Amino acid sequence: MIQTNIAPGSAATLKGVVIRPATSNDADEVYQLITENLVSGHLLPRSLGEVQLHVPRFRVAAGPAGVIGCGELARLSTTVAEVRSLVVVEAHRGQGLGRRLLEELVTAARQQGFPTLCAYTHQAHPFVRTGFSIVPHPWVPEKIATDCHTCRLFRRCHQYAVVLHLGQPVR
Repeated sequence: MIQTNIAPGSAATLKGVVIRPATSNDADEVYQLITENLVSGHLLPRSLGEVQLHVPRFRVAAGPAGVIGCGELARLSTTVAEVRSLVVVEAHRGQGLGRRLLEELVTAARQQGFPTLCAYTHQAHPFVRTGFSIVPHPWVPEKIATDCHTCRLFRRCHQYAVVLHLGQPVR
């Protein structure tokens, strides 16, 4: 577990908040967090069953009040993983939790031996600050084959495709 460090000058403190792998006990809160943030159009809907099934792939920011942020590392192929459902409760945005969750997902992708990590996002800036590059959507055919071809916004998507090259796969 990693203790969250709050940037100097932050308006709020987040004592007791840790970034950690999600457990089955977190599934309902992760699902609720994702569902509450669908209105903005920045997250894809996820069913509770899907979250429960994939909860081991999530990292959460959790504190005394429960889960206040989450992100998932999903395998798209043997060489490409994707950051999905990266979100922080609105009251805690701007305090570095999203960045810390993203860094944890990058570390997990490296540890799992993925040479490439991608994300599709409306807000590329946090990813670019972490070292991702904006690329044309067709440069991530694994994502298109997995999700995009069935999306109602396919070929009309306003998201950025971002990619981070992590190096050679671990054997």
